[in-house]
Amino acid sequence: MHGPAGRASRVIAWALLLGACGREAVTPNAPIDPPPMAPPPAADTAATRAPVLQRTVVATGLSNPWDLAFTQDGTLFFTERCRGLSVRRPNGTVTRLFGTSGSARVADDLFCQGQSGMLGVALDPSFASNRVVYVMMASNRSTNPRTNRVVRLALDAEFTSVTARDDIVTDIAYKDVGTPNGGAGAHSGGRLRFGPDGFLYVTTGDNHDGPLPQDPTRLGGKVLRIDRDGSAAPGNTAPAGFDARIFAYGFRNVQGITFRPGSGQPFIAEHGPNHSDEVTALVAGGNGGWDPQNRPALNCPVGYCGYSGTATSMPMTDLARFPNALRPSWQNNGASQGMGPATFLVGTAWRAWNGRLLVGIMGGQRLELLTLDAAGMAATTSRVELPTARYRALVQAPDGALWVATDGGELWRVTAN
Repeated sequence: MHGPAGRASRVIAWALLLGACGREAVTPNAPIDPPPMAPPPAADTAATRAPVLQRTVVATGLSNPWDLAFTQDGTLFFTERCRGLSVRRPNGTVTRLFGTSGSARVADDLFCQGQSGMLGVALDPSFASNRVVYVMMASNRSTNPRTNRVVRLALDAEFTSVTARDDIVTDIAYKDVGTPNGGAGAHSGGRLRFGPDGFLYVTTGDNHDGPLPQDPTRLGGKVLRIDRDGSAAPGNTAPAGFDARIFAYGFRNVQGITFRPGSGQPFIAEHGPNHSDEVTALVAGGNGGWDPQNRPALNCPVGYCGYSGTATSMPMTDLARFPNALRPSWQNNGASQGMGPATFLVGTAWRAWNGRLLVGIMGGQRLELLTLDAAGMAATTSRVELPTARYRALVQAPDGALWVATDGGELWRVTAN
């Protein structure tokens, strides 16, 4: 047989003969094709791409909204710096609960001055059964000087009235008199958050007072960790001689605190002076390294050197003075832009952003998204495309949506898909 059919018959016969002899069958002089390649696994696009954001303006015309806290059914508690604490129900109705005239319970000691007034709010971990809310506020119950306080409030079942008030921390430093560095009421910190350990964390500021951040007995320039009665939480390991309520110290003006998913480690966001806002991971007893005093080479009005130098001569984290100070996870270098609120985004709806740290920058009027490595250091940063605003509060609601409070008096609801 000749032609293609004959050649094919001879190839088949040759292969059968070799197979019968127990040897590998190979077709002489025929090319050997590689096995077909398996297609690469499909990329998990849902988890690797950035989410698409949708923003809804929920409220306008508020008076300096400062902080937000949600119940599991979506009821929102919010503070306004110069008015007090209010509650917004899921149907949109609002009741002023605690604060100035017009509130269900008037706080006649609340005052609003400079950066201070009614600031942070947090709900008790057992809120569903005890209806207890905590706020931080400037109070004139103490005089010479006045102070910032953490106040515990009990509510009625309908959230229409305050049935009890207990001041559980009464001695947080307050800047009572203006100085060449700034007016009264500056640098009070003010964020309240319950950690996954069940204890309340309270952030405070340095009041433009040089010795205050490193002072072991006064509560300014610190992060406190307390129980629900205001007593020191177990596990606070500040050095000997420190107030037992101090969890970490040596800070300038901490206005953001949040907890990393999984580890529960607290991360703070704080204002820099004329440089270097910082995000820092905290450990018990840690020193943030801010010490704006005793700089002979600088001109320091009334002993406060915080604005008198540069990132080299007056660093936010002074490793020359404090070699073991907490290293910042991220520095917003250049001119200080007033970094304040912070939250970790959690949930698959956030796609590639799930688990990343979001920080709000007030002076810079933007949001920054930080990707942290295993050690808590920022590996990458990116800007979130939302309208420019002075971002004052960032909180995730139980349904996963991000709620934003702006200094312009608005509340936003931001969803991801």
